[in-house]
Amino acid sequence: MQVQQQQLILPTATGPMLCRLFQPAQPLLPPQKIQDDEAGSVQTYPAILFYSEIFQITGPIARAATLLAGLGFLVLVPEIFHELNPQGTVLPYDEAGKNKGNQDKWQKPLPAHDSDLVAMLDYLRSLRTFNGKVMSYGVCIGGHLAFRTALNPAISAACCLYATDLHSDTLPALVGDQTLERAGEIKGELMLIWGKQDPHIPAEGRAKIYRELSAKQLNFSWFEVNAEHAFMRDEGERYDPALALWVYQQARDLFLRQ
Repeated sequence: MQVQQQQLILPTATGPMLCRLFQPAQPLLPPQKIQDDEAGSVQTYPAILFYSEIFQITGPIARAATLLAGLGFLVLVPEIFHELNPQGTVLPYDEAGKNKGNQDKWQKPLPAHDSDLVAMLDYLRSLRTFNGKVMSYGVCIGGHLAFRTALNPAISAACCLYATDLHSDTLPALVGDQTLERAGEIKGELMLIWGKQDPHIPAEGRAKIYRELSAKQLNFSWFEVNAEHAFMRDEGERYDPALALWVYQQARDLFLRQ
């Protein structure tokens, strides 16, 4: 499928949030079909909420979103730290960008991400091209946020790639509101994919998460692969293109069975 994209601003409880929507291009229609379309006959698609790394909507994130949309999904990508930066901020993949992104991560409380989710769900429900099914996908801190969306019953599945800070319970939150300790609330299906050479989520951290999900009898699949952190990012030496293709296939299969 060809893909169209647009930029939009959504109102949230913590201020306006810039998002980018990637979606399958609508086909060119003959005049009679256009009239039918206006009467309500449009192609609809399930939606994916795509949560980025700390660097926000970079080139690699936009290209990944385009690929997912081309598989037949509406892909909505928010600026995850919209309260803390001018609209359109993209942090560079360097030391300064990493430091700023980590500062933002520690500054934004988890409940603010929850209210962002509500705003995105409200927007999706306003689209005629949306079929009512919502899943989430994320990398790095976005993997954590994708996991957290599954606390909301509207999310039927979440694909979480090398989710940081899930095992450590250290992101800003109220007592009892850390994401992993609330995992028992999740009703949808989870897929978690980790790099065994990733220093940000060591083996003991991964084991802690696995034990929690197993103890709470969640519906999840679990993969540990020979890869470093950010192996999905198609810039830099850690990128593993063959592994990335495998991940996209797993994610597609997860989302299509919902």
